[in-house]
Amino acid sequence: MPVKEGPISSIDMVAATAVLRQDGAMLLQHRDNKPGLRAAGLWGLPGGHAEPGESMLDCARRELREETDYDAPEVRFLLTFESVDEDGTVYRVTYFWCRYDGLQPVTCREGQALAFVKRSEAGNYPIPNNLFGVWDAALAAAGATT
Repeated sequence: MPVKEGPISSIDMVAATAVLRQDGAMLLQHRDNKPGLRAAGLWGLPGGHAEPGESMLDCARRELREETDYDAPEVRFLLTFESVDEDGTVYRVTYFWCRYDGLQPVTCREGQALAFVKRSEAGNYPIPNNLFGVWDAALAAAGATT
């Protein structure tokens, strides 16, 4: 992951969860389109900032529950990605993955919408470029096919 030279103003610790259906479709969240919001208007994974003293796993589980009402029975570590914004803020995102149990409903509690999207249809959605790599890693970890 490229790190931009220059002063680092802060490090934001973020966790996000790839929720995979049995067919490999992933739960995407359509983010609000608000000025100043990172990745505004894009489709991404449920997630958010860690509370002080909160583990990244606890953060991922909490954010998933808060944003979708889904209480994942088992959440597994996937990978960590780091990027630097123009203002020097470092975002360290820890990604997790889980299988959707098919029983609990998901409810959009944050953003504009939630949808399970097949990997083959992902090009029809405005999503951050790095999400494709996360998606592929989650599919590989789950032993799913695209």
